[in-house]
Amino acid sequence: MGRLLIVSNRLPVTVVKRRDGYHFLPSIGGLATGLKSVSGAQESIWVGWPGEIQEKEAYKEIKERLLADFNCYPVFLSPLEAERYYGGFSNKTVWPLFHYFPVYTVYDDIYWKAYEHVNQIFCSKVLEMAKPGDVIWVHDYHLMLLPRLLREKLPEAAIGFFLHIPFPSFELFRLLPWRREILEGLLGADLIGFHTYDYARHFLSSVLRLLGHDHKLGEIITGNRVVKVDCFPMGIDYDRFSKASDAAEVQNEIRSLRQQLGNTRVILSIDRLDYTKGIPQRLEAFDLFLRKYPQWHEKVTLILVTAPSRSNLDQYRLLKREVDELVGRINGRYGTVSWTPIRYLSRSLSFYPLAAMYCVSDAALITPLRDGMNLIAKEYIATKKDGKGVLIISEMAGAASELAEALVINPNNKAEIAEALNEALKMPEEEQVARNRMMQNRLKRWNVAEWAERFIEKLVETRKRHEGLLVKRLDARMKEKLAAGFQGSSRRLILLDYDGTLVRFYNRPQDAKPGGEVLTLLARLAADPGNEVVLISGRDKNTLEKWFGSLDVALIAEHGLWVKERGKDWEMIEPLTNEWKEEIRPILEFFADRTPGSFIEEKEFALVFHYRKAEPELGSLRARELMNHLVELTANLHLQVLEGSKVIEIKNSGINKGKAALRWVAGDKWDFVLAVGDDWTDEDIFAVLPETAYSIKVGLGPSQARFSLLSHKEVLSLLSELAPQPVETSAL
Repeated sequence: MGRLLIVSNRLPVTVVKRRDGYHFLPSIGGLATGLKSVSGAQESIWVGWPGEIQEKEAYKEIKERLLADFNCYPVFLSPLEAERYYGGFSNKTVWPLFHYFPVYTVYDDIYWKAYEHVNQIFCSKVLEMAKPGDVIWVHDYHLMLLPRLLREKLPEAAIGFFLHIPFPSFELFRLLPWRREILEGLLGADLIGFHTYDYARHFLSSVLRLLGHDHKLGEIITGNRVVKVDCFPMGIDYDRFSKASDAAEVQNEIRSLRQQLGNTRVILSIDRLDYTKGIPQRLEAFDLFLRKYPQWHEKVTLILVTAPSRSNLDQYRLLKREVDELVGRINGRYGTVSWTPIRYLSRSLSFYPLAAMYCVSDAALITPLRDGMNLIAKEYIATKKDGKGVLIISEMAGAASELAEALVINPNNKAEIAEALNEALKMPEEEQVARNRMMQNRLKRWNVAEWAERFIEKLVETRKRHEGLLVKRLDARMKEKLAAGFQGSSRRLILLDYDGTLVRFYNRPQDAKPGGEVLTLLARLAADPGNEVVLISGRDKNTLEKWFGSLDVALIAEHGLWVKERGKDWEMIEPLTNEWKEEIRPILEFFADRTPGSFIEEKEFALVFHYRKAEPELGSLRARELMNHLVELTANLHLQVLEGSKVIEIKNSGINKGKAALRWVAGDKWDFVLAVGDDWTDEDIFAVLPETAYSIKVGLGPSQARFSLLSHKEVLSLLSELAPQPVETSAL
């Protein structure tokens, strides 16, 4: 593996202009903090924005310094670009919507254009640095278009994407006017990671509903690529926090805090000042706690630390004012000369005072209304060397799924929070230790280094799987060999599936009527006396007769039930009955009535339940229910129940495309055999072919076929190269 290119909105180093020149300071934020240890573990370069720098003449000097001293490659943005892309689309559109605050979401086309433009700028900077073999890891909601942009320029690159905030449910995500562009941008990655299964599930649901790409075990096959979607809950630098209390600087801070707080019990609340963090609700719950449990007056202190964030946005200024007023009101209502209920700090903390606060606190109150992960909760648990302390965490935080031994609360339920505070302060020490040790062991195993290592391993594994599927692809060399075999033979058998092979798959059967290109191509192939063209379909014989009856080709209908050799009438492969339909049809009608968008297709000796246009999750649910009914019901009826791509077909047993195709395969001595199909029903054809045949599956995925092509367009292109020049034909 080559280098690791980490791409994020901000570099881990912020460049600040002061009187004596430019200073390079550590960036604040969970992503920058969490990935510092990762970027130092292997050869890596971090690409991102270094902060606002207005003097363009300083760009060269800053870039050289960042590369030489920090392995960072800067993406310089103008103030207007930064404002519209970061302050605008990223934080006025994506942030509130993805955190379930649609009322705060701004839909502005100017912001969107800036977002597109800056993602293009990032793409150009990554291309300046990327080398063959590099692994590119893109981070967070600011750069959701970047994976696709990079894929277009670097089709063979290993590209990963990780979202550090929640991915919303489809009902919210669909509100975004540029929802398709966002999904298509993300699908440029080989691996897309989320903190929790819920976020991954929401993403997969949106991809299915908006783009029509289903998944199997988190794998999406789109075009010529495999995209893996998986969960990787982000960890922390566990050892750093677990050993923090040993540092002399932390011990000094602890002594200072003890002197200031006296013997009161300490509840700690640390967050960025953001409306997603539920800080006003937290303060109101603390107010209720003091009112409901007066025995804790003068015995407990809440330390509230709010790091300033995006103070230029209206919602944040209003939030700051609301928090200030709540703190003042609670302190005024309950405080005494010797006791201040809330100690309020409106600033960011460096590591030593932060660790000291973790150490002295008896409880941590972490109650976001919605949070992608929340590393503070993990840091608090890790710092508790003696195991004493209670974590109270919102069920809406991603970390809650890993910290089940904490007191998990609903952040909107103030009474529940107040009760949890009382329980935390009364919890026996042995219970605290027992709970925390389990969480500590978990956090120690899955730390930030393990998180990054597992993500990179899965990314490389996914890329190898993709490359493995492409091994079968019919490349230029094999096409030449195939064409040479075709031209050098005199008796050729060509077996062609229709839907998904010669035309793309349509939602409704009637939409797939062949166009002039397909009819012309089939006529050209059939005009060569050395060719035997057999068109194979699951469609009924009347439809095939109407569409292709005037062509000099053989036809197989209803997955092999009916065959029509050239110049002959339709023939049923074996005598069948359709009396069973009267018993099965009412069941299908019942399920169709309960599944809007589904419909029943009736063939002469088959019934088909289509649910491609139904609401995806409902369609899948109904299909499972229907399958269970049918399998049990048809056990003694000599019927097959076959589940395909959004269809369930019931037909007589013993009928398949392979059995029908065998009539031609075994019926003559062929110099050349070509078979092309796209789904599971075509595997029966591939299974009966001789080893020398050219069998081709359309699309990626496991198959008995020797080769693969990526789309029906590639099939048409291949057949066009094989076919003679156009001829006059009455069929056209």
